[in-house]
Amino acid sequence: MLVGGYLALSLATLAAIVLLRNNASVVNSAVWVRGTVVVGSALLTRRFAARAARGSRRAYRRLRVVSTAMVTAIVAIVSLPGTFPLWMKAEQVVCGVLLAGVVAVVNRRQLRTLFTAP
Repeated sequence: MLVGGYLALSLATLAAIVLLRNNASVVNSAVWVRGTVVVGSALLTRRFAARAARGSRRAYRRLRVVSTAMVTAIVAIVSLPGTFPLWMKAEQVVCGVLLAGVVAVVNRRQLRTLFTAP
């Protein structure tokens, strides 16, 4: 559910970027790049989560890495002054909250133990 929400929000944001592309105060080149990167990471996150749910240790490790890296990147994005419009920072905060939930779930002891057991 968290990963699905992250993907849905990312796709909706990219659609908004396309629709608002002619408004330079709302959509700049940084927004295009970030929006595209976020959709890509959301698609990967979804794929890793689906494979991890089927028992793939490799996908589980990748899910842990990608979700943690994206939360870190989101903190940096939200902290940067001026590069991104306020609406994009707000969207990134929501994505960050969803991904923080993913990070919390995949790093629980019970799940880590399940994927490290022989």
